[in-house]
Amino acid sequence: MSTTEPDALLGPADIRELAATLGVRPTKQRGQNFVIDANTVRRIVRTAEVRPDDVVVEVGPGLGSLTLALLEAADRVVAVEIDDVLAGALPATVAARMPERADRFTLVHSDAMQVRELPGPPPTALVANLPYNVAVPVLLTMLDRFPTIERTLVMVQAEVADRLAARPGNKVYGVPSVKANWYTDVKRAGSIGRKVFWPAPNVDSGLVSLVRRAEPVATTASKAEVFAVVDAAFAQRRKTLRAALSGWAGSAPAAEAALVAAGISPQARGEALTVEEFAAIAENKPALPGSDSAGSDSAGSAE
Repeated sequence: MSTTEPDALLGPADIRELAATLGVRPTKQRGQNFVIDANTVRRIVRTAEVRPDDVVVEVGPGLGSLTLALLEAADRVVAVEIDDVLAGALPATVAARMPERADRFTLVHSDAMQVRELPGPPPTALVANLPYNVAVPVLLTMLDRFPTIERTLVMVQAEVADRLAARPGNKVYGVPSVKANWYTDVKRAGSIGRKVFWPAPNVDSGLVSLVRRAEPVATTASKAEVFAVVDAAFAQRRKTLRAALSGWAGSAPAAEAALVAAGISPQARGEALTVEEFAAIAENKPALPGSDSAGSDSAGSAE
C-alpha cells in the first residue's frame, strides 16, 4: 500500500467546497449521493480486500471520495463516469490530492452500460458506490463484459443488497439474485448508514461482496438461454412454473415436460430454484418449429 498524506482523502468540507467550485448539485436522476466520510471509504476498500497488485474499476466515482481511497491500496484505478462536469474534474482532484499516484489513475468518460473495453491492464476488481437507480443492470453488465474481474464489492440501496444476496426460498429472491449467482458467489458484506452521504438518502445502504465462481455453472445451455428461463419464471412469480413458463416453452404441457425432464416439480415456483436448476430447465426446452430458442440475452434486466 502506498503512503499518502493524512488529509489526502476527501472530508465533508472538501466535498462541499469542491461541489460548490464546480457548481455541482447531486441529482436524483442519476441517483447521486456522495460519500463524505473518509473512514467509510477506507472501510469499503478493506472489505473489498483490495490488493497492491489489483487493477480496480470504479463506476460512478463522483467527486472522488472512494477513488482516492482505492488509489491508496490498488496498483491502478480506472474510473467510469458519465457526468460531464464530474468526469472533467476528477483527474485534477487526483493530481492535487495524491500526486504520487496520479499516473496510476485513468478516467473513462462514458456511460458504464456502453463500455465494452477499458484502457490498460485487464481489471481484477470492481469496487463502486453504484447509483441506486441503475445498480443491478450496471453490476450485471460489468460482470458479463469483464470476466477478469475476480472480486466485486458494491454499495447499493439496502433493499437491492438484500435482493442480490438472497438465497432460494427467501421472499426477495428474484431475477437479480439468480443472475448475480450465474457469475459469482454473493453475500451481504455490511451496512452503511445515511449520515455518511451528501445529500443523505432516504434509505439505508448495504455492501455486497461478489466473488467470481471458480468454475462456471455446469450446463450445456448458454447464458442467454438460462436467463430467458429466469426472466419468464419471475415475470409471473406467483404462478407455478408450469404456468409461468408456458409462454417460454410454447404451452403449459410443454413447460411441464421440460420441468419434469429437469427433475423439477411443475408446481414449484421460481423463487425456490437455484441457478443450476434454472440451467437444467433451459437444457430441456422443447424445440419450437421455426423459432429461435436462444431467448433473451439480457445481462442486466431485473424484476
